[in-house]
Amino acid sequence: MSEYIYGKNTVREAINANKNIYKLFLTSNNKEIINLAKNNKIDYKIVSNNEIDKIIKTNHQGVIAEVLEYRYYSLEEILEIPKGDYPFIIILDGLKDPHNLGAVLRICDAAGVDGVIIPKRRSVGLNNTVAKVSTGAIEYVKVAEVTNITNTIKGLKTKGFWIVGAEATESAIYYDQIDYKVPIALVIGSEGEGISRLVLKNCDYIAKIPMYGKINSLNASVSCGILVYQILKNRKE
Repeated sequence: MSEYIYGKNTVREAINANKNIYKLFLTSNNKEIINLAKNNKIDYKIVSNNEIDKIIKTNHQGVIAEVLEYRYYSLEEILEIPKGDYPFIIILDGLKDPHNLGAVLRICDAAGVDGVIIPKRRSVGLNNTVAKVSTGAIEYVKVAEVTNITNTIKGLKTKGFWIVGAEATESAIYYDQIDYKVPIALVIGSEGEGISRLVLKNCDYIAKIPMYGKINSLNASVSCGILVYQILKNRKE
């Protein structure tokens, strides 16, 4: 099956990553994408903004591409990590906002995270909004869908992973008081409900971010970014 992706950065990275592109539709002012299409022998058609609007009504920047739908990796593929490195993966427990998932993928690409795990049900999947928000990072970050997050966590523990849940519970410790120099799976909860009870119960650490203002929570992708870079900082010390 195919779907439409849109936006200059999203389509550019799809081309650079050799994604299977069936056809490009773009306005004549998008010279860079036109040249990329020519160099990569991709079929394209110059159209007006109005013609693109008939296909997809969003901020497309005059560029859309019909592509093969995004594939999911297996957990085994995500865990194919060079020996000597500390594996680092993100588990998203019921994230529903495609803008959050897109932002998380962008963070993971920037930080060199090994992969992302999402549940098959009650969660946003890979789609064109996620692709646009990720600014093309969706092409480079491995994402696996699993049936049961709790069982996946238990399996990761047998492979030496320590599970860190991001949640401001009474028993949580500050995120900079944990030693992350071990294989880490960082769990980020859903926007409204946080991490589910069973998943939280199976975490080895519960990490919280100090809050000094009137609002006692952060956006899921913002929390993810803070914790991801704390883990990288800790590993370099």
